Amino acid sequence: MNKISFLKNKAKAVRRLLLTSAFKGKSGHIGSALSTVDIITALYFKVLNVNPKKPKSPDRDIFILSKGHGCLGLYSTLALKGFFSVKHLDKYFTDNSLLAGHPVYGSLPGIEASTGSLGHGLGMGLGMAYTFLGKKQKNHIFVMLSDGECDEGSTWETIMLAGHLKTNNLIAIVDYNKIQSIGRVKDVLDLEPFADKWRAFNWNVLEMDGHNMSEIVKTLNRAKLSKKGPNVIIAHTVKGKGADFMEDTVDWHYLNLTPELLGRALAQQQ
Repeated sequence: MNKISFLKNKAKAVRRLLLTSAFKGKSGHIGSALSTVDIITALYFKVLNVNPKKPKSPDRDIFILSKGHGCLGLYSTLALKGFFSVKHLDKYFTDNSLLAGHPVYGSLPGIEASTGSLGHGLGMGLGMAYTFLGKKQKNHIFVMLSDGECDEGSTWETIMLAGHLKTNNLIAIVDYNKIQSIGRVKDVLDLEPFADKWRAFNWNVLEMDGHNMSEIVKTLNRAKLSKKGPNVIIAHTVKGKGADFMEDTVDWHYLNLTPELLGRALAQQQ
């Protein structure tokens, strides 16, 4: 099996865990998590310098899921990678669970930041990146944002400062599925010309199909090796990717799965 086929199969396994956990926890934000799966899978199984047996290694790369409401994509990947037992997913979003509806720093190994208050994750990532540069460490910081999160003023304050500081170890990934909590991005608050805005703040801009595994790996590695930094990857994705009845609709920002719909979604992950 070649590396791309391996990653595609891992992404299917992540989606199966994600869907099953969402059903058991009766949670929403399923579409928001599904749009991230291919990218997060490529990060943890190919690109990031991480070791689940040494989750606090000082030379590790760090991934921050700033769009914390999509946490099931991260949780499922971390479990599959071996950071913690898959059994924790059975209690996701339930009383006394260690896996809340948004990531909580330190709750389980591999969760690097408490996120979900949108507009905070990139700032935390910049602080880490700048500190590592000052210490001449080679760690890279990857931060995944939602497109709706790019409505936040705090996001753009960080973008401006990172461009000024030239933090080439900071890589932002925008999950640009073009749907936010109440509608389509272009109708709620249009971000275009999106790439040009990042360039205006002195970021190196890359774009990719966020569901083409070959392109994802190539683009992530290109950003990691870039010395131009900071780097942003605008990932063109589909909300609800992988479950045909969820794709490209705002509804699955909120809805729960029924047993019938769970079965339908799982059948598509074979």
